[in-house]
Amino acid sequence: MSKKYDVVVIGAGPAGYIAAIRAAQNGLSVACIDEWQNKDGRNAFGGTCLNAGCIPSKALLESSELYYRAQHEFKKHGITTGEVGIDIAGMQKRRASIVRQLTGGIAGLLKANKVDGLVGHGKLLAGKKVEFTPVDGELQIIDAEHVILASGSAPIDLGIAPFDQQFILDSWDALELDAIPERLGVIGAGVIGLELGSVWARLGAKVTIIEAMDNLLFMADRDIAKVAAKDFKQQGLDIKLGARLTGANVSNDVVSVSYEGKDGEHTFEVDKLVVAVGRKPVTDSLLADDSGIQLDDRGFIVVDDECRTRVKGVYAIGDCVRGPMLAHKGSEEGVMVADLIVGELAEVNYDVIPSVIYTAPEIAWVGLTEEQVKASGRPYKTGSFPFAASGRAKAMEQTSGMVKIISASDDDEILGVHIIGPMAGELIAEAVLALEFSASTEDLQRTIHAHPSLAEAIHEAALAVDNRALNYINR
Repeated sequence: MSKKYDVVVIGAGPAGYIAAIRAAQNGLSVACIDEWQNKDGRNAFGGTCLNAGCIPSKALLESSELYYRAQHEFKKHGITTGEVGIDIAGMQKRRASIVRQLTGGIAGLLKANKVDGLVGHGKLLAGKKVEFTPVDGELQIIDAEHVILASGSAPIDLGIAPFDQQFILDSWDALELDAIPERLGVIGAGVIGLELGSVWARLGAKVTIIEAMDNLLFMADRDIAKVAAKDFKQQGLDIKLGARLTGANVSNDVVSVSYEGKDGEHTFEVDKLVVAVGRKPVTDSLLADDSGIQLDDRGFIVVDDECRTRVKGVYAIGDCVRGPMLAHKGSEEGVMVADLIVGELAEVNYDVIPSVIYTAPEIAWVGLTEEQVKASGRPYKTGSFPFAASGRAKAMEQTSGMVKIISASDDDEILGVHIIGPMAGELIAEAVLALEFSASTEDLQRTIHAHPSLAEAIHEAALAVDNRALNYINR
């Protein structure tokens, strides 16, 4: 006799485990299936984000930034340290410990919420049945009233630079290096490429990044991207734009990388090459041929605005469906779906999902870029404030960057907020809330911000939209 649940979730990443917990909070019987296995052979919940992406990368970014600041900034504060060293093994041990704590925490959360965490492979069959193959047991068939697919994504493998986990690496491999490569190549100057390049550049690697697009950070506001390009160059990142990879060959423990640039063919050599050109949805072995689930031409599961598939009672969320591949987007979709299942009103406002790049300085934005607003034809106004004019930023010795706000000229609604500077990933939360409530520029202008604080830069940028900045002369 097969077991039956109200909800079966396939995938325990940020989308899946959150969906499972919320469904259980709503009084439903829930199982959450996941087969993630780390490089040490241990199974763990949390998916890519906690095991091989968001969390471990932030741990290394923090460690490497502290090392870089100790070398280049502490003297300005009057701090003398002597020669600063780096223990890669110790740094990696800390990263692994953080990952273990957080993934173990998810297992505890599932248990505390009475969710059955099942370790193994899940596959959707016809009729909302789920085939579950345990890691150490016999295949089972589970009946479900509702199924939530949250299978996540995986790095895109380039045929001309196939991963070998030794010299040509994916983003996970690049997080687990046990030594600093003298020369590191990165294919792709997106979020992952820039963050990984920053980690190893701070630790002493000579980093070369090639990007096929002509513009750095094409998805960001152009004013923000210009500041970022200048900062990355000063940090030693050699970013080549309009550069299309044409080959990567390994010989004598060296990777020879060739690319076609604006001025012809070029070649350079590195010790390690990280391919970070994006991610693809994971749907292999997820769906039986008669499951009824539809995939689009890029392999994403087709869903509507409420994450329903064309099979009644089956939903899909997170990286395996349309929209930005962001952990917080997947989590909110998980909450929405779990609430919809019990008949509650729920939605995800896709227009106000924040994006963050955890480089130094950090980059964050929400809403529309100036280019997007201009293309829409809506009259608009802008204001900006540099962190160089912020007392708190000066005290922190982190004055690079700015806050830029774009608002509608007619009704003063805030359309987009863009930040590059210290703690941008934290500061953006105020902007997200403002857009969620359709706030006006005046609303931000009349909101009292603590002094001295980095958040004052948002207040001043809002004032600058109407040429009323108090601590900066607009030019």
